[in-house]
Amino acid sequence: MASGFVTVPKGDRLLLKNGRVPICLVDGVATLVPDATGVAHVDIEIAEGRILEIRPAGTADTNAPVVDLDQGQVWPTFVDVHTHLDKGHIWPRVPNPDGSFMSALRAVMADRQAHWRTEDVRRRFDFSLRCAHAHGTSAIRSHLDSIPPQEITTWPLFEEIRSDWAGRIELQGVSLAAIEVFREMDMEPVADQVKRSGGIMGCVTYPVPDLQPLLDQVFDMAMARDLALDFHVDEAVDPESATLGPIAETAIRKGFQRPIQVGHCCSLSVQDEAVVDRTLDLVAQAGITVVSLPMCNMYLQDRHPGRTPRLRGVTLLHEFKKRGIPVSVASDNTRDPFYAYGDLDMHEVFTQMARIAHLDHPFGDWPAAVTRTPADVMELAEHGRLAAGLPANLVLFRGRYYSELLSRPQADRVVLRGGRPIDTTPPDYRELDDLFEGVA
Repeated sequence: MASGFVTVPKGDRLLLKNGRVPICLVDGVATLVPDATGVAHVDIEIAEGRILEIRPAGTADTNAPVVDLDQGQVWPTFVDVHTHLDKGHIWPRVPNPDGSFMSALRAVMADRQAHWRTEDVRRRFDFSLRCAHAHGTSAIRSHLDSIPPQEITTWPLFEEIRSDWAGRIELQGVSLAAIEVFREMDMEPVADQVKRSGGIMGCVTYPVPDLQPLLDQVFDMAMARDLALDFHVDEAVDPESATLGPIAETAIRKGFQRPIQVGHCCSLSVQDEAVVDRTLDLVAQAGITVVSLPMCNMYLQDRHPGRTPRLRGVTLLHEFKKRGIPVSVASDNTRDPFYAYGDLDMHEVFTQMARIAHLDHPFGDWPAAVTRTPADVMELAEHGRLAAGLPANLVLFRGRYYSELLSRPQADRVVLRGGRPIDTTPPDYRELDDLFEGVA
């Protein structure tokens, strides 16, 4: 087991003493006094796997075993609300030859057709979950390629994996297919499979001549089955890619009542301010939530051989937030043609996003973007926050201040699940070597 910066004893009672928590992640404790960065000094008592009490540091009165955190930060376990676990770790088999979006599409299509049988997907999926678990994530939403007939393999397998991981990582699945597939193929069986599996309906939107009737079709399929929706939207630095507004208008016109999340929304970063303002107003009116995928977007967008990228494709997080639109940040792809790197480590995601999108000075409640907000999107009331009575699912960091927390990988973090430390050693990539035999 990887050694953390503190040793947490086993047992039913525990006092985490002298820790620091972002106040935006704590519920029901009016006595905490945050510093100028929004972080409060606390003691956290744990009993029988749950948080018993959160108090100002130095005021806890208990005979429980004590762990002195030396002011290290305490966060709830992370929630990763946009991933692609079925694609994960295929890079050794199909590397992206030039890092472009179109090359990624072609590579994944070829790999899916050649290799995505039950055991291949299961092995890679489970490997990804073990990475996320070791880093301190307790809930994940994964988009699942669902172009027929792939759904016949992937969705029943997803149900098995979700059951296997119950109690460690809460899993949600979203069907994934390009908007044009709804014109070219019969997607009703896919929607039925999503319903049977307790999933979410999704698709990728970009400008096509018949966008509106296709959107109506997607919404109608979801409404007929009482399914939530989750879209990949305008993943391009092209101002003419403007499908987010029509999605919001369709939701409003149809009176859609289930949750809608949209991801990427890269083209907003290059659109006229008047277009942006109108689009964001529609998104707010429709009650849509947004997830930004900073690392993958910056990897793919404005990539040209021998030329430094100018346009980075990061969506307008601050502008969404100012309108009261909930914003999450997530991992997206991991070691596949759409993103060659990553390890489903939400500490890394938050660190990178704080730098990329200036989620600092002040940090305010931005830590909620990888905890509380995506937990609310996934409708998981016991995840992403700290409060008396909730499970003691915590990530303990050595870093005391944001300048420490976000300057190093925090590889010595301690992850508690039900108040007990878990093994934080990620699995070895060599475990998957046999899936890539014969690959040059």
